[in-house]
Amino acid sequence: MNVVLIFFFLFGLSQARVFTRCALARELVAKGIPREDLPNWVCLVEAESSRNTARKGGPNRNGSYDHGLFQINDRYWCKNGSPGGDCNIKCEDLRNDDITDDVKCALKVKKRHGFYAWYGWKSRCKDKPLPSVNRDIPRRS
Repeated sequence: MNVVLIFFFLFGLSQARVFTRCALARELVAKGIPREDLPNWVCLVEAESSRNTARKGGPNRNGSYDHGLFQINDRYWCKNGSPGGDCNIKCEDLRNDDITDDVKCALKVKKRHGFYAWYGWKSRCKDKPLPSVNRDIPRRS
């Protein structure tokens, strides 16, 4: 019985991932982030979650929490326990190592509010030197 609990605990923790900068850049492009916006997205992720997919921030002043790489807020964009919010996603799904749904939701947030939706981007990226990441990303054919 104890072996099963230890096994479950260890594999439960393995659902998170902390990206290197280069791996993050490659994965973001592969998931649909436009190359021309890549430095801003990498800076945003570094400012918001330190490239950690399991990051949960908060509570915020309004009692909400932020989830995953992009720190997507559960007051508007996702719902705890079942799909919901404007991205129709479970918040827990934003904290695993598959960032497909995270990117889709983050692009929706950006389309609606621009990078200004993220305080980390405003304080650490806007009008500041951005990471140089495009040279390491192969062009799509």
